[in-house]
Amino acid sequence: MESNNLTRCSWAGTDPLYIKYHDEEWGKTVHDDKTLFEFLVLESAQAGLSWITILRRRDNYRKAFADFDVEKVAAFTQEDVERLMQDAGIIRNRLKILATITNAQHFIEVQKEFGSFDKYLYSFMPDGKPIVNHYTSFIASTPISDAISKDMKKRGFKFFGTTICYAHMQATGMVNDHVVGCSFK
Repeated sequence: MESNNLTRCSWAGTDPLYIKYHDEEWGKTVHDDKTLFEFLVLESAQAGLSWITILRRRDNYRKAFADFDVEKVAAFTQEDVERLMQDAGIIRNRLKILATITNAQHFIEVQKEFGSFDKYLYSFMPDGKPIVNHYTSFIASTPISDAISKDMKKRGFKFFGTTICYAHMQATGMVNDHVVGCSFK
C-alpha cells in the first residue's frame, strides 16, 4: 500500500491503527522486558482472533492488566479474574485471563533464571541477534519459534504455540519480516 510515497506490507491495509502499528512498532527491535511482557499478553489474547481486534483493545488491556506490570499481574487473585471477566474492554475468556496470570508468574521465573526475559528469548537467536528476513510472502512459524514455544510450554506458559510465538517475534523485532520493498524494512 502506498501513501505519502511510502510502501507498506499489504497486511497494514487502510485502518489507521494498523498503519500506525506497522509503521511505528512491528519489526522494531525491543529489548525491554515490560514491552516483551505486554506483547506476550496481547499475542496470547489474540489466539483465534484477528490482531486488529486486540490492537483496538490495547489501552483496555493496559488498564485491566496493571499497565503490564508483570509483578502485579503475577499476584492477581481469583477476585481479579472475576473482575476481568466483567471487563467488556478485553476478551473475556477465562482460560486466557488465567493464562495471563500464570504466564506472568513464569515470566518472572525466566527473568530470575536468565537475568531478563530478553536474554532468554535471544538465547534462541543465532549469535543472539535479530534476523532480517527477505520474504516476498508471509510465514507463520520457523524452527526458532518452534523451539521457543516448545521450551515455554515446558516451563508452563499457555496460549503461546509456535504461530503466536512467531507473531511475538515479529512484533518485537526478533525478526524483521517487512516484505522486500516495504519502506519500513
